[in-house]
Amino acid sequence: MPALGVVAALALSACAPAPKGGGINDPYEKQNRAVHRFNVGLDRHLVKPTSNVYGHVVPEPIRQGVANFASNLSQPSYILNDLLQGDVGDGAHTLFRFVVNTTAGVGGIFDPATALGINDQPNDFGHTLSVWGARQGAYLEVPVLGPSTERDLTGTVVDLAINPMNFLLNGDERKGGFVVQVFKKLGNRYKYSSTVDSILYGSGDSYAQERLIYLQSRDYQLGIKSKDDAFTDPYEDPYGN
Repeated sequence: MPALGVVAALALSACAPAPKGGGINDPYEKQNRAVHRFNVGLDRHLVKPTSNVYGHVVPEPIRQGVANFASNLSQPSYILNDLLQGDVGDGAHTLFRFVVNTTAGVGGIFDPATALGINDQPNDFGHTLSVWGARQGAYLEVPVLGPSTERDLTGTVVDLAINPMNFLLNGDERKGGFVVQVFKKLGNRYKYSSTVDSILYGSGDSYAQERLIYLQSRDYQLGIKSKDDAFTDPYEDPYGN
Protein backbone atom coordinates (compact mmCIF):
# COMPACT_ATOMS: atom_id res chain seq x y z
CA MET A 1 0.00 0.00 0.00
CA PRO A 2 2.75 2.57 0.77
CA ALA A 3 4.34 1.81 -2.62
CA LEU A 4 1.00 2.34 -4.34
CA GLY A 5 0.62 5.62 -2.45
CA VAL A 6 3.94 7.02 -3.60
CA VAL A 7 3.29 5.93 -7.18
CA ALA A 8 -0.10 7.65 -7.10
CA ALA A 9 1.37 10.85 -5.68
CA LEU A 10 4.16 10.94 -8.26
CA ALA A 11 1.63 10.37 -11.04
CA LEU A 12 -0.61 13.14 -9.76
CA SER A 13 2.31 15.54 -9.40
CA ALA A 14 3.47 14.81 -12.94
CA CYS A 15 0.05 15.73 -14.30
CA ALA A 16 0.19 19.28 -12.97
CA PRO A 17 2.30 21.95 -14.68
CA ALA A 18 5.13 23.42 -12.66
CA PRO A 19 4.44 26.85 -11.14
CA LYS A 20 5.74 29.74 -13.23
CA GLY A 21 8.48 31.85 -11.76
CA GLY A 22 8.44 29.98 -8.45
CA GLY A 23 4.84 31.00 -7.76
CA ILE A 24 2.00 28.99 -6.25
CA ASN A 25 1.13 25.88 -8.27
CA ASP A 26 -2.63 26.29 -8.71
CA PRO A 27 -3.62 25.24 -12.24
CA TYR A 28 -7.11 24.28 -11.03
CA GLU A 29 -7.89 27.64 -9.47
CA LYS A 30 -11.28 28.02 -11.18
CA GLN A 31 -12.51 24.65 -9.89
CA ASN A 32 -10.84 25.21 -6.53
CA ARG A 33 -12.63 28.52 -6.07
CA ALA A 34 -15.97 26.85 -6.80
CA VAL A 35 -15.24 24.21 -4.15
CA HIS A 36 -14.09 26.95 -1.79
CA ARG A 37 -17.42 28.73 -2.14
CA PHE A 38 -19.16 25.45 -1.31
CA ASN A 39 -16.94 24.91 1.74
CA VAL A 40 -17.51 28.44 3.00
CA GLY A 41 -21.26 27.97 2.62
CA LEU A 42 -21.03 24.66 4.47
CA ASP A 43 -19.11 26.35 7.26
CA ARG A 44 -21.50 29.30 7.44
CA HIS A 45 -24.69 27.25 7.55
CA LEU A 46 -23.63 24.03 9.29
CA VAL A 47 -20.14 23.73 10.73
CA LYS A 48 -19.85 27.09 12.49
CA PRO A 49 -23.38 27.02 14.04
CA THR A 50 -22.90 23.40 15.16
CA SER A 51 -19.50 24.15 16.66
CA ASN A 52 -20.95 27.13 18.53
CA VAL A 53 -23.68 24.94 20.03
CA TYR A 54 -21.09 22.31 20.95
CA GLY A 55 -18.80 24.91 22.49
CA HIS A 56 -21.53 26.60 24.52
CA VAL A 57 -23.36 23.46 25.68
CA VAL A 58 -20.49 21.08 26.41
CA PRO A 59 -18.16 22.18 29.26
CA GLU A 60 -14.55 22.83 28.30
CA PRO A 61 -13.09 19.95 30.38
CA ILE A 62 -15.33 17.48 28.53
CA ARG A 63 -14.44 18.99 25.15
CA GLN A 64 -10.77 18.69 26.08
CA GLY A 65 -11.24 15.06 27.11
CA VAL A 66 -12.89 14.29 23.77
CA ALA A 67 -10.06 16.03 21.92
CA ASN A 68 -7.47 14.11 23.96
CA PHE A 69 -9.19 10.80 23.26
CA ALA A 70 -9.40 11.54 19.53
CA SER A 71 -5.73 12.55 19.43
CA ASN A 72 -4.75 9.35 21.22
CA LEU A 73 -6.54 7.31 18.54
CA SER A 74 -4.31 8.99 15.95
CA GLN A 75 -1.03 8.01 17.62
CA PRO A 76 -0.67 4.54 15.98
CA SER A 77 -0.94 6.18 12.56
CA TYR A 78 1.77 8.67 13.57
CA ILE A 79 3.99 5.79 14.69
CA LEU A 80 3.52 3.97 11.38
CA ASN A 81 4.49 7.05 9.40
CA ASP A 82 7.50 7.65 11.67
CA LEU A 83 8.72 4.15 10.82
CA LEU A 84 7.97 4.52 7.11
CA GLN A 85 10.15 7.64 7.18
CA GLY A 86 12.92 5.71 8.91
CA ASP A 87 12.61 7.81 12.06
CA VAL A 88 12.78 5.16 14.78
CA GLY A 89 13.43 7.75 17.50
CA ASP A 90 10.22 9.66 16.85
CA GLY A 91 8.36 6.37 16.50
CA ALA A 92 9.55 5.27 19.94
CA HIS A 93 8.67 8.70 21.38
CA THR A 94 5.10 8.51 20.04
CA LEU A 95 4.72 4.88 21.10
CA PHE A 96 5.71 5.83 24.65
CA ARG A 97 3.22 8.71 24.57
CA PHE A 98 0.48 6.37 23.37
CA VAL A 99 1.19 3.81 26.10
CA VAL A 100 1.29 6.45 28.86
CA ASN A 101 -1.94 8.15 27.81
CA THR A 102 -3.76 4.88 27.12
CA THR A 103 -2.92 3.53 30.58
CA ALA A 104 -2.41 6.42 33.00
CA GLY A 105 -4.63 8.68 30.89
CA VAL A 106 -7.62 6.30 31.04
CA GLY A 107 -7.69 5.43 27.36
CA GLY A 108 -6.45 8.86 26.33
CA ILE A 109 -9.14 10.98 27.97
CA PHE A 110 -6.41 12.65 30.00
CA ASP A 111 -2.98 13.67 28.75
CA PRO A 112 -0.35 12.92 31.42
CA ALA A 113 2.27 12.36 28.71
CA THR A 114 2.43 16.06 27.85
CA ALA A 115 2.86 16.90 31.54
CA LEU A 116 5.83 14.50 31.53
CA GLY A 117 7.34 16.28 28.52
CA ILE A 118 6.31 13.62 25.99
CA ASN A 119 4.76 16.04 23.53
CA ASP A 120 2.47 15.22 20.64
CA GLN A 121 4.33 14.82 17.32
CA PRO A 122 1.71 14.53 14.54
CA ASN A 123 2.72 12.77 11.35
CA ASP A 124 0.94 11.70 8.19
CA PHE A 125 1.49 9.91 4.91
CA GLY A 126 1.67 13.19 3.01
CA HIS A 127 4.80 13.90 5.06
CA THR A 128 6.04 10.39 4.32
CA LEU A 129 5.61 11.01 0.59
CA SER A 130 7.60 14.23 0.95
CA VAL A 131 10.42 12.36 2.69
CA TRP A 132 10.37 9.78 -0.12
CA GLY A 133 10.81 12.56 -2.68
CA ALA A 134 7.29 12.92 -4.07
CA ARG A 135 6.57 16.40 -5.41
CA GLN A 136 3.90 18.54 -3.79
CA GLY A 137 1.83 18.76 -6.95
CA ALA A 138 -0.95 21.24 -7.52
CA TYR A 139 -2.88 23.01 -4.79
CA LEU A 140 -6.37 21.59 -4.26
CA GLU A 141 -9.45 22.67 -2.36
CA VAL A 142 -11.32 19.49 -1.41
CA PRO A 143 -15.05 19.42 -0.62
CA VAL A 144 -15.60 19.28 3.17
CA LEU A 145 -11.88 18.61 3.87
CA GLY A 146 -10.69 22.04 2.73
CA PRO A 147 -7.18 23.02 1.54
CA SER A 148 -4.75 20.33 0.40
CA THR A 149 -2.32 19.45 -2.39
CA GLU A 150 -2.17 16.49 -4.74
CA ARG A 151 0.50 14.90 -2.56
CA ASP A 152 -1.34 15.58 0.71
CA LEU A 153 -4.69 14.37 -0.64
CA THR A 154 -3.04 11.13 -1.71
CA GLY A 155 -1.54 10.91 1.77
CA THR A 156 -4.94 11.42 3.38
CA VAL A 157 -6.44 8.55 1.37
CA VAL A 158 -3.53 6.24 2.21
CA ASP A 159 -3.65 7.19 5.90
CA LEU A 160 -7.30 6.15 6.00
CA ALA A 161 -6.43 2.82 4.38
CA ILE A 162 -3.39 1.87 6.47
CA ASN A 163 -4.38 3.35 9.86
CA PRO A 164 -3.53 0.58 12.39
CA MET A 165 -6.71 1.40 14.33
CA ASN A 166 -8.71 -0.03 11.41
CA PHE A 167 -7.33 -3.43 12.35
CA LEU A 168 -7.36 -3.00 16.14
CA LEU A 169 -10.99 -1.85 16.43
CA ASN A 170 -14.18 -3.59 15.37
CA GLY A 171 -16.83 -1.96 13.19
CA ASP A 172 -18.78 -0.26 15.97
CA GLU A 173 -15.60 0.95 17.64
CA ARG A 174 -14.37 2.44 14.36
CA LYS A 175 -17.68 4.28 13.96
CA GLY A 176 -17.31 5.58 17.51
CA GLY A 177 -13.77 6.72 16.73
CA PHE A 178 -15.04 8.60 13.68
CA VAL A 179 -17.69 10.36 15.78
CA VAL A 180 -15.06 11.37 18.33
CA GLN A 181 -12.88 12.80 15.56
CA VAL A 182 -15.84 14.85 14.29
CA PHE A 183 -16.42 16.28 17.77
CA LYS A 184 -12.72 17.12 18.01
CA LYS A 185 -12.99 19.06 14.74
CA LEU A 186 -16.05 20.90 16.02
CA GLY A 187 -14.17 21.75 19.20
CA ASN A 188 -11.25 23.11 17.19
CA ARG A 189 -13.61 25.17 15.02
CA TYR A 190 -15.05 26.70 18.18
CA LYS A 191 -11.64 27.19 19.80
CA TYR A 192 -10.15 28.92 16.77
CA SER A 193 -13.36 30.65 15.76
CA SER A 194 -11.97 34.18 15.58
CA THR A 195 -8.99 33.08 13.45
CA VAL A 196 -11.04 30.98 11.05
CA ASP A 197 -13.68 33.72 10.77
CA SER A 198 -11.00 36.28 9.94
CA ILE A 199 -9.76 34.05 7.13
CA LEU A 200 -13.10 33.01 5.67
CA TYR A 201 -15.18 36.13 6.29
CA GLY A 202 -12.77 38.97 7.00
CA SER A 203 -10.48 38.66 3.99
CA GLY A 204 -10.86 40.48 0.70
CA ASP A 205 -10.06 37.17 -1.02
CA SER A 206 -10.60 34.33 1.43
CA TYR A 207 -9.54 31.72 -1.11
CA ALA A 208 -6.13 33.29 -1.72
CA GLN A 209 -5.66 33.93 2.00
CA GLU A 210 -6.50 30.34 2.94
CA ARG A 211 -4.29 28.96 0.18
CA LEU A 212 -1.28 31.03 1.27
CA ILE A 213 -1.70 30.14 4.95
CA TYR A 214 -2.12 26.44 4.22
CA LEU A 215 0.92 26.18 1.94
CA GLN A 216 3.16 28.18 4.27
CA SER A 217 2.00 26.23 7.31
CA ARG A 218 2.47 22.92 5.51
CA ASP A 219 6.01 23.85 4.45
CA TYR A 220 6.71 24.81 8.06
CA GLN A 221 5.42 21.43 9.29
CA LEU A 222 7.58 19.60 6.75
CA GLY A 223 10.66 21.60 7.68
CA ILE A 224 10.84 23.32 4.29
CA LYS A 225 12.42 26.74 4.68
CA SER A 226 10.43 29.71 3.46
CA LYS A 227 12.06 32.42 1.39
CA ASP A 228 11.62 34.48 4.53
CA ASP A 229 13.91 32.70 7.00
CA ALA A 230 12.10 34.46 9.84
CA PHE A 231 8.80 32.82 8.92
CA THR A 232 6.88 31.20 11.73
CA ASP A 233 3.49 29.52 11.49
CA PRO A 234 1.08 32.52 11.60
CA TYR A 235 -1.87 30.40 12.65
CA GLU A 236 -1.63 27.58 15.11
CA ASP A 237 -3.47 24.99 13.03
CA PRO A 238 -6.77 26.93 12.78
CA TYR A 239 -8.39 24.00 10.99
CA GLY A 240 -7.39 21.50 13.64
CA ASN A 241 -5.42 19.26 11.17
